[in-house]
Amino acid sequence: MRNVYVIDHPLVQHKLALIRDERTGAKEFRELVEEVAMLMAYEVTRYLPLEEVEIKTPIGPCKAKMISGKKLGVVPILRAGLGMVNGLLKLIPAAKVGHIGLYRDPETLQPVEYYCKLPADVGERELIILDPMLATGGSAVMAVDLLKEKGANSIKLMCLIAAPEGIEALHKKHPDVDIYTAAIDERLNDHGYIVPGLGDAGDRLFGTK
Repeated sequence: MRNVYVIDHPLVQHKLALIRDERTGAKEFRELVEEVAMLMAYEVTRYLPLEEVEIKTPIGPCKAKMISGKKLGVVPILRAGLGMVNGLLKLIPAAKVGHIGLYRDPETLQPVEYYCKLPADVGERELIILDPMLATGGSAVMAVDLLKEKGANSIKLMCLIAAPEGIEALHKKHPDVDIYTAAIDERLNDHGYIVPGLGDAGDRLFGTK
């Protein structure tokens, strides 16, 4: 699929299998989600621009490369996206963190916004939206809508599992947004859950029902 990148590294796939397992408790689930997010961040940031700098090692002068260009921003979709934030911040501690609060109406399955707090300079940042599940695509589409309304022009989505329906919905509305995922599952069920998926990511992260 165009603009969709499946990260199939063995460590990512192994940890994703543990995340899917219904026997995995909340503590281990949180730790695994954070670890997978950190591993996936290597691929999401693979094409960050570099510039040559000159430094001095204990032995002598050295030409080296450091990240240049746009600053980064991490934007979790509340609440499940929070479980992925620390994984990225361990690699990119200087990134600013925004928050978008959305919930899914149980009748219409459509997202409803209840909170949005973003860095003032979103237009100058490469933004990574975090949400463990790309299901119907409604939340992802609304999140990108909100970011673009605030002036963002460089946006990626990072999720653990995506459904074909969600990928299609996001690319239909925002074909410029790259999607990074660890798996593309079969389909959605009648309740809008990904099959086989992993259940409700927010409930499993925070031990709620």
